[in-house]
Amino acid sequence: MKKDLRILFVSAEVAPYAKTGGLADVAGSLPEILSGMGVDVRVVLPGYKEIDAEQVYIADFPVKIGNHQKTCILKQIKGATATTYTINNYHYYYRNGIYMHHDDGERFAFLCKASLDLCKAIGFKPDLIHMNDWHAGLIALLLEKKYKKTDPFYQEIKTVLTIHNLEYQGHFEKNILDLLGLDDELFVPEGVEFYGKLNFLKAGILYADKINTVSRTYSREILTPEYGEGLEGVLLNRQNDLYGILNGINYGEFNPADDAFLYYAYDERDLSGKIRNKNELQAELGLPVKDVPVVGVVHRLVSQKGLDLVIEAFEDMMAMGMQFILLGVGDPHLEDAFRRLMQKFPGQVSVKIEFNEVLAHRIYSGSDIFLMPSRFEPCGLGQMISLRYGTIPVVRETGGLKDTIIDIDKSPEKGNGFCFREHTSEAFIDALARAVNVYRNDPGLWLDMVRRGLRADFSWKNSAKEYLHVYNRALKG
Repeated sequence: MKKDLRILFVSAEVAPYAKTGGLADVAGSLPEILSGMGVDVRVVLPGYKEIDAEQVYIADFPVKIGNHQKTCILKQIKGATATTYTINNYHYYYRNGIYMHHDDGERFAFLCKASLDLCKAIGFKPDLIHMNDWHAGLIALLLEKKYKKTDPFYQEIKTVLTIHNLEYQGHFEKNILDLLGLDDELFVPEGVEFYGKLNFLKAGILYADKINTVSRTYSREILTPEYGEGLEGVLLNRQNDLYGILNGINYGEFNPADDAFLYYAYDERDLSGKIRNKNELQAELGLPVKDVPVVGVVHRLVSQKGLDLVIEAFEDMMAMGMQFILLGVGDPHLEDAFRRLMQKFPGQVSVKIEFNEVLAHRIYSGSDIFLMPSRFEPCGLGQMISLRYGTIPVVRETGGLKDTIIDIDKSPEKGNGFCFREHTSEAFIDALARAVNVYRNDPGLWLDMVRRGLRADFSWKNSAKEYLHVYNRALKG
């Protein structure tokens, strides 16, 4: 590793300050680990209205957007393990919600330009800028086509782009290029144009020095039409610079031996607390307290998660005599479908359409089986968290799920879950039935799997070392 490595880490979300999904968890955890490994990492996110943390003023500087000079007020969040800055501009960020605003293209273009400008404003010259998802993708374009051509300060800075989910690309009008002072000649199919729109993520893929996704399997899948979301050709041209690095989870936050959200603590040596947590969860949610398989789901309710398979197979699931618990928010169609199923199967089903971190931990702990039948899954954190709590995953073999879950029938010595390949309700229910059968008829094997999950190590330390490897490859050119 380069001595005194300096990284600017730019993300639209950073836990615990601003979060809608897994991107925030990564941006909240990886910089902390890198900082502990001696890297000078500075995290940057927009100064959203909803951020509830004490901040101190660092600097302010102008950012040119079109013909106007916008003011960026840079603040630092107090108490963050890794130095964390917020980019503040009342017009762009002092509003409710992170996304879904009419001017999101301009808001995140401002993030990209301000992130570059702050380096010079505070005298922090990074060796590398780590861009996360489409929101930061224009940084690479700006750096190569503007900043490096006009200012020696930026000449040696390299970039890495992490694609957390290729489905979200950031499609906006061409005028964003004008606002950033970039040439119209870039707006061609071989450039940043994508079906008549400016594609933020495509810009990042084209101009970043190195690119990674959040699992090895997903890094290969996105090179195909099935998973490439229209960018498979662009990615194929960059495949020599494309890596797959599995996300980790925070083993301090997710620890059944020391989790304040749980009713009872437990660990690999003493699992009695897990059984008691299950009974308390059943009682809390109004389900009969009895020894039946409890199947849990904690997800965003979106089509990506494969919940259509669960709905299609629900009659068969209930016929197995299980209890089903779901927590999440998302697509109103899916929310309504699961509410109806709860009404249809009282005493077997509990559905909570909400965000509830306490209940999420209790479901991870109190369930026997955790479902992730995803249509695609760049990495997935739910299966890792469920293993951390000794809850056995049933997953579709795709992306990070394939990289982390080994089917017990394929490897009785290493198996930690139940897998299926075809995206059909028949394949899903077959895998779930196998899980229920082992739970009921082979308690010895089931306990082996539970303990195997509790022993698993999906912490960030190994992943951070892989990121350092990619950083160094980028720095070497």
